[in-house]
Amino acid sequence: MTRFTSYMHAAMKQAEDAAALGEVPVGAVIVMGGEIIAAAGNRTRTLNDPTAHAEMLAIRAACQVLGQERLTGADLHVTLEPCPMCAGAIAAARIGRLYYAASDPKSGGVEQGPCVLSHPQCHHRPEIYPGIGERAASALLTRFFATRR
Repeated sequence: MTRFTSYMHAAMKQAEDAAALGEVPVGAVIVMGGEIIAAAGNRTRTLNDPTAHAEMLAIRAACQVLGQERLTGADLHVTLEPCPMCAGAIAAARIGRLYYAASDPKSGGVEQGPCVLSHPQCHHRPEIYPGIGERAASALLTRFFATRR
């Protein structure tokens, strides 16, 4: 039996780095074979790119590292439930397992809202593990938005 290791601490570091730049604090890491191959935090404002979500940037980086468009067997650890755009990219990349910390009732696309990964037209559905590190991720988001209100 394989022992589970969470990489949410590394995703949280990416989220904290994003917050320091004034970005919404979401971080993501992609793991293959027990090794982080890509890590990113939100950079939509920094890059002036509405698609520069942590998940999208990490997926792009991992594909570059591997030299392919599929991430079969990879695990994605992200601090917030992916939005519909990111959920679509997760399916297209064929990521094997998705671990996320906080649910996103407003903009989520995995187990909230449109539930992209369970839609009949979705060609690939990763294993999904919500709630890992939820308190810390939720607290970071709450602190971030409290300073902006």
